[in-house]
Amino acid sequence: MSMHTPSGGTGDEPEVMMDINTTPLIDVMLVLLIMLIITIPIQMHAVKMNLPVGTPPPAAPPPVVQIDIDAAGAVRWDGTKLDSRRDLERHMANVAARAEQPELHLQPDKLAPYGAVAEVLAAAQREGATKIGVVGDESDAQ
Repeated sequence: MSMHTPSGGTGDEPEVMMDINTTPLIDVMLVLLIMLIITIPIQMHAVKMNLPVGTPPPAAPPPVVQIDIDAAGAVRWDGTKLDSRRDLERHMANVAARAEQPELHLQPDKLAPYGAVAEVLAAAQREGATKIGVVGDESDAQ
């Protein structure tokens, strides 16, 4: 906020400036801020935990089931060709019923019909198989 008023006198007088000088105010605020930062004690939060001692047991890799879909849409379960949708659902139900579900690695051919891939994913969802991943071919990526 400033106000500039013209002088009513001769041209020899300097014009009156009615601006607030904020430089001292800023200097005081910076000094107060620095003092506040210096005087605040450093907070040290410590959480006491009982950590296990020794080497952890080796983790066994989870079992893996390979599901391949070729260009014609045929589904292979660990290399064995499945004849019908009912076989696929039976295999998915067996996987979902296990206490520790194996990982399902779905690897469709790049020319495989989308309907075949969607059918496998839908069967996994219907039967309750939760550990499924689509394996891609990185050699075709650009």
